[in-house]
Amino acid sequence: MGDGHHLPSPLWALQWAAALAMVGVVVAYLAAASRLRHRGDAWPWPRDLSFAVGGAAVATVSVAPLPGGEFTAHMLQHLVIGMAGPLLLILARPVTLLLRMLPPGRTRRTLLAVVQSRVAAVLVFPPVAALIDVGGLWVMYRTPLLAAVHDQPWAHALLHLRVFAAGMLFTTALCRLDPMRHRYSLTLRAGTLVVASAAHAVLAKSLWAAPPPGLAFAADDLHAGARLMYYGGDLVEVGLALVIVLGWYADTGRALQRRRRRLGAVPSGV
Repeated sequence: MGDGHHLPSPLWALQWAAALAMVGVVVAYLAAASRLRHRGDAWPWPRDLSFAVGGAAVATVSVAPLPGGEFTAHMLQHLVIGMAGPLLLILARPVTLLLRMLPPGRTRRTLLAVVQSRVAAVLVFPPVAALIDVGGLWVMYRTPLLAAVHDQPWAHALLHLRVFAAGMLFTTALCRLDPMRHRYSLTLRAGTLVVASAAHAVLAKSLWAAPPPGLAFAADDLHAGARLMYYGGDLVEVGLALVIVLGWYADTGRALQRRRRRLGAVPSGV
């Protein structure tokens, strides 16, 4: 699944199309950030780097021959497309950039209305986003679904797209960097991450014991892929935890500054 030499040619073409589309999105992001700076607005350079690296990683694993056996290569794709790539992309705050680039008017109001809609609020409710993301992985790996799409180029491509979209949704819900309707608490987001991480780890251990139904892999390949899922998932989840904690620290600092300003505005002796 991860090596283009073993893929049906239609799937190879679809993956190249997806990779080129990702490159186009990165170019558009960098152009928008450059335009923002040229008009005198601040936009941190690390966000450009994060988005470029995340997009390049997703594009690369979509088409490049990957190391290891078939299942190990597939799992590397899973980690980058569904976990590491989304984290790097969301850290760059793409929705915030788009909102700042759009002039006041109908398009900007429509985008903001969609981002802050009730539907979006439900989707980025952390437990719902975790169920869509990690729950979807359980369905993919512990039912015959993966075997059913293995030789179906369009279905296989849609499955990869679903993994990417679910990873973006889950990362958005936990990181809470772009504008959202509700600001879910640190406790809820951290608790969701702990539960989702445990479910992801249990799934990885189950894959060590048995491959997805309907598929067969060499034992060494299966075990290497399961280890990659387990430890690679841990690394990305540590990154998510750091984002949550640093966000909480920044919010606490801003709240403390506002409190000090209010107290400073009160005349002495009152």
